[in-house]
Amino acid sequence: MPKLTKRSVDALSAQAESYFVWDSEIIGFGVRVMPSGTKTYQAQYRKGGRTRRISLGRHGNITAEQARLKAREVMGLVAKGENPAEEIAQERRAPTVAALCDRFYNTHVKERCKPSTAAEYRRAMDKFIKPAIGAFRVVDVERKDIAELHHKHRAIPYQANRTLGVLSKMFNLAEVWGLRRDGSNPCRHVPKYREHKHERFLSQQELQRLGQVLTEVEQDGSESPFIVAAFRLLILTGCRLGEIQTLKWDYITPRHMALPDTKTGARRIPLPQAARAVLDALPRLDGKPAPPNPSAMAVQISTSCPTAATATASF
Repeated sequence: MPKLTKRSVDALSAQAESYFVWDSEIIGFGVRVMPSGTKTYQAQYRKGGRTRRISLGRHGNITAEQARLKAREVMGLVAKGENPAEEIAQERRAPTVAALCDRFYNTHVKERCKPSTAAEYRRAMDKFIKPAIGAFRVVDVERKDIAELHHKHRAIPYQANRTLGVLSKMFNLAEVWGLRRDGSNPCRHVPKYREHKHERFLSQQELQRLGQVLTEVEQDGSESPFIVAAFRLLILTGCRLGEIQTLKWDYITPRHMALPDTKTGARRIPLPQAARAVLDALPRLDGKPAPPNPSAMAVQISTSCPTAATATASF
């Protein structure tokens, strides 16, 4: 194998099939001669049991010495454990962030997340991520781009942090899907904003007023009894809205609500007598089973009176 020089490469003639001539000094550096006569410098190496090849440039457009320098750079990266051919391939097929959002939503969020979480992710992608960096290629997104997006929404720190979380998960999966190299998540080390939780409990007067309104709409029939019951159960049990909205008779036991799938996993919530009375008062729809122990409870709830409001607040 000769040392590749301008003279030696110029002397190579085309044949019926393409062939390679390898350099005598740098292992893996060579030139490929096509039947058309086109000659392209190549760098070849093995990674993960596979032969990988990188085109360094066409003879005539670059010199043999320029190609030799490029080959040394490639082999240096390989020696460090990198895979430059795969990185080039990733860049060529790199989708945009908008396309990554759609893939993330369709193949991950819809299959693994609860509807409420999926809706939150969709909102973050459509309202905050796509308008800002949707046109960027996935491989081109840098930490500064994520930091700028996060900082832009500093006035709404909760949403800024949730959006950062969605981005972090997306780019983790981009690595799994081979769209970015391992360990390159641009969301790493972007600090979240401090969040101040706002908690306020209804006063006794507010509970009494709510109870009066619920009683009024229940008596005049202007609201569904199931909606009225939902409000009362929220107050009496401390459940999340989604847990009450998806409550089934099958989940009701004589003493508990056995919720099989909540935000924190399966859990049992004590069912006070007042809450049980609310359930017992609900009409039974055709085809829907009655709850266990359907006999009416002696204790009835009347949230229109102050004593009931106090009892409600204690649950």
